[in-house]
Amino acid sequence: MAQFATDQVVIQRIFDHIDGQTTDVGDAVWREPVTNYTCPQRFAEEMALFRRIPLLFCPSSALTHPGDYVARKSAGRPVVVLRDKTGKLRGFHNVCRHRGKQLLQGEGCTKAIVCGYHGWAYQLDGTLQYVPHEEGFPDLDKSTHGLVPIKVFEQDGLVFICQEQPLADDTLATLPPILSPEQVLFASNEAVADVNWKINMEATLEGYHIKPTHKETFYPYGYDNLNVVEAAGPHIRVTFPFQRIEKLRSIPAPQRDISGCVTYAHHIFPNATIAVLSKHTVMVISEPEAPGRTRFVTYRLANADMSGKDNETSVKRDADFVADTGGREDAAVVREIQAGLASPANTHFTYGQYEKGIVHFHKTLTDMLARCGY
Repeated sequence: MAQFATDQVVIQRIFDHIDGQTTDVGDAVWREPVTNYTCPQRFAEEMALFRRIPLLFCPSSALTHPGDYVARKSAGRPVVVLRDKTGKLRGFHNVCRHRGKQLLQGEGCTKAIVCGYHGWAYQLDGTLQYVPHEEGFPDLDKSTHGLVPIKVFEQDGLVFICQEQPLADDTLATLPPILSPEQVLFASNEAVADVNWKINMEATLEGYHIKPTHKETFYPYGYDNLNVVEAAGPHIRVTFPFQRIEKLRSIPAPQRDISGCVTYAHHIFPNATIAVLSKHTVMVISEPEAPGRTRFVTYRLANADMSGKDNETSVKRDADFVADTGGREDAAVVREIQAGLASPANTHFTYGQYEKGIVHFHKTLTDMLARCGY
């Protein structure tokens, strides 16, 4: 399968586009039925697929120490990922084996997993350790009542989960290193919006909208409809260049450093994005909760050492600018598209050649649903 291009190749492709007033284009137009954003049956099929492919869950740096955990719903089911006492990464269905209550919430660190309903307690490896008044369960075999595990993958600073038997292909095989496990996680948050998860994905997959949508924020520093768009297996990388990349023209190609000259926006199929910006990296995971509701889980990591007040201020200023300007503008557009789904004006959305990444996303999603029999 194809891999993403090297930084030097990307730089040259950007120069070629600047000089030729061109951009990367696709070879196909895609028509996506509007009902695929609203239909409960289609949503259920997407969630069934989600449980059979690796999903990006969090950065490794969110689980640094033994006992660290992240717990939330994924594909509609409560799950938890944690480090056990030996530092091994583990994932479980986040429900008690007694009466099914969710055990952990959010993020934190714990020495044991204790149910808040009746006090059943589990070790960090999932073993059922303690049952209050155990004599009331004379036939209980604690060895068969541990937490039910799910598959966990850790790859290049990223943590993935897969809840059920995966599809035959390895969707992570073509994914290059994006994060380093050493990158400092300095902020995280969750927010819920009444929008379909795919509309949010689409907003990150093209630069055709930069000038109209971000006229006073991103556009003055970048270009109108000028992008490098690449596919690596099911994943996409869209490169958004800044005008400051021009300073690299006078530098020999092997010595050019792309850092700070572009934003690399990675789409990690199916529902996550990782944008590598000048000073920080932002990971957003779109957790679908209903056809018209999505929970957005956001992690922000520094690209370099944050020690020292100047470095910390610079990183946080970069993050605040992105969140408070372009991020809000994109969110407003997504809400307006969601509102338009109820209109009879469109039976399909048409994605053209400048929306190459979106076409690849929908084609991949459609093909994988078909492999599952949908």
